Amino acid sequence: MTEAQLLAAPADEYMSPAQLAFFRARLVAERDLLLSSAHETTEHLQDFVATPDPADRASQEEDHTLELRVRDRERKMLHKIDQAIERIDQGEYGWCEESGEPIGIARLLARPTASYSVEAQERHEIRRKMKGG
Repeated sequence: MTEAQLLAAPADEYMSPAQLAFFRARLVAERDLLLSSAHETTEHLQDFVATPDPADRASQEEDHTLELRVRDRERKMLHKIDQAIERIDQGEYGWCEESGEPIGIARLLARPTASYSVEAQERHEIRRKMKGG
């Protein structure tokens, strides 16, 4: 199944077995890519070579800090991917956790880990900002 076929599918086919298989494959591929990237980052961090020059050392430390931030983002994304795959297994994928309404194919293509509809996500973000977090 292609993205065009997903977008052209009638509403009564929403989250059909073929659509779920498409999103599972996309999520697994994204997870595999992130795991590969995380492995490369770990290997690169282990290749740290101390240098006597303070400017070079500062540059290396900044690079490592950036890599660790990226790694943390990757770790969070892996968790979201695993949650999305779990929702597929439980028959809950594609449905808003807040309203129970369809999230929508276009949104899931853009963000396969989405668990809220656009409207619910906006409300969720407003509440989070109001709480200061």
